[in-house]
Amino acid sequence: MRVAVRLTAMASLMTLALGAQAASVVVPAGTGVYNGLIFVGSGTLTFSADLTSALDVGKVSVSPFGAAVGNILKDSDGLYSQVSVSAPLTSLTIDTSTNQVLGAATTGGATQVAPVLKSVSSGGSLTVTDLNVDLANKRVYATLIGGNGVGTLTNFYLWDIGSVTGSTAISGPGTFSTTLSGLSITTSGFNKFSQSLGLLSLGKAALSGVTDFGTITSVIGTPPVIPEPNTYALMGLGLAGVAAATRRRAARAN
Repeated sequence: MRVAVRLTAMASLMTLALGAQAASVVVPAGTGVYNGLIFVGSGTLTFSADLTSALDVGKVSVSPFGAAVGNILKDSDGLYSQVSVSAPLTSLTIDTSTNQVLGAATTGGATQVAPVLKSVSSGGSLTVTDLNVDLANKRVYATLIGGNGVGTLTNFYLWDIGSVTGSTAISGPGTFSTTLSGLSITTSGFNKFSQSLGLLSLGKAALSGVTDFGTITSVIGTPPVIPEPNTYALMGLGLAGVAAATRRRAARAN
């Protein structure tokens, strides 16, 4: 009986310990405070050369969506030389026991529009926005807004991450950058891309040849926390109290 009780107690302690290790907190960007720090930043999605080539095949146009800012360039032949969109950070998910960043979310994205093109596309559109990166499982979720009956899909499992480089821990004030490389599309993601853009045989063949969709680079800074006005008021009252006490002591001494 005593052995059973001890085993039960040990199991309970292990459960509590594991729960403590898994504790995390979601910190809103720009307003939330974690360990005396606030966070601001952005995430930039850069399309790979293979993906831009597939877009060229379908004569797909790309434009920034929502709060994102685009850097979309074409060469003299009208082919894409660079496609990237930068979206502001909305929150970080942090492991409170290790200070590791478990996830990050941004707002805004990119819209792709495919024209009617023989054997390539019957026409359609797809917006990929509001990325939610799960660093722990190396996955990227997004909101998809698709044509051809796809509609709006939130928190959709879109890409797997090949590798993560750079800082993933909150060690103190400063700026840190993290790069997520080798984005590979999920099977359901490929199907939604194809349906939304109305891809036909040549269009699907071009998209299926894309094994690396690009990279996501995040840059996050920790500006100093500015006290709220009521904090200054409390500090003022405290200083006034100290001054009054000092004057009383001086009067008694005299």
